[in-house]
Amino acid sequence: MKKSIPLLVAAIVFLILPAFVTDDYILLACINILLFAYLATAWNIVGGFAGQLSFGHSAFMAIGGYVSSLLFIHAGLTPWIGMLIGGIISAIVAVLIGIPTFKLKGAYYAIATIAFSGGLLTILNTVKHIGKIDLGASEGIVIPYKSDATFLDFQFVDKLPYYYIIFVFLAVILLVAWYIDRSKLGFYLTALREDEEAAKALGINTARVKLYAAAISGFFTGIGGTFFGQLTMYLLPDTVAGPGLSSQMVFLSIVGGIGTVFGPFVGSIFLTTIGEITRVTLGDTIPGLHLVIYGIIVAFVILFYPKGIAEPLQNLLLKGKERKGFDERTLTNQRSQ
Repeated sequence: MKKSIPLLVAAIVFLILPAFVTDDYILLACINILLFAYLATAWNIVGGFAGQLSFGHSAFMAIGGYVSSLLFIHAGLTPWIGMLIGGIISAIVAVLIGIPTFKLKGAYYAIATIAFSGGLLTILNTVKHIGKIDLGASEGIVIPYKSDATFLDFQFVDKLPYYYIIFVFLAVILLVAWYIDRSKLGFYLTALREDEEAAKALGINTARVKLYAAAISGFFTGIGGTFFGQLTMYLLPDTVAGPGLSSQMVFLSIVGGIGTVFGPFVGSIFLTTIGEITRVTLGDTIPGLHLVIYGIIVAFVILFYPKGIAEPLQNLLLKGKERKGFDERTLTNQRSQ
């Protein structure tokens, strides 16, 4: 119960945060923190729980975003339904890609995921049309704004609705990750991650378990692509399918605590906040300096906190609370004497 206190406090803080934020830029930064926490948690299902280090997950975000946006533009389909279709297609592609690539081990699998993502990025950057469908090539696609937009159009005048939508999305995927972690599938994934050969010896169908994880992870990542598209009203291949986005999902999970339920959430709060602060304060002084600092922080955490910062931070907060309680009890006893 005690270990749930920091998480509960964080949830309450993020729930009421918009009431104290009057600057649209800060609110957008908070949306980005929640969005990247969501994406990193989706990645963590296959990259952390299953131990399959994917560096091509941005491809599934691009698939989800492009599918829902094109359905909205050319068929007038509400993005809410398009989001589910995009998520399902992303899950199917994740399984189809996983069938051959999951036979690879370690770095070879990581390289294969980079190749897949790079191939999709090349296609999106070079293909202008598919029949009558305009993909925009390197210019991307612009999602038309409707002046009479309703909730079904997933378009809002201000950013506050987007904040609470991604807040709910993050809560859902954290619950899914929590359930998986405590389910039979979670046990299988842990066994697979620790020793695949031993897992096979126990009778676990490791190939099927990997595909389950890939499908779940791909589905939620695709949904994240739809949200990003509706938030920005613009999809650029290098942004949604580029290697930078995939790497960020990996780094957030590693820094927070790879293979843990709430590690990616903590990693996103920590890294995304620092990244944004350094970009704003140092980006204009020396171009690229904020990226260097970002990299140094990631390297430092990997070296000194290989299991991530979530657990040490949680223990520190709980220890401080217990210490405060001890001091208050001591002071009360001294006064009574």
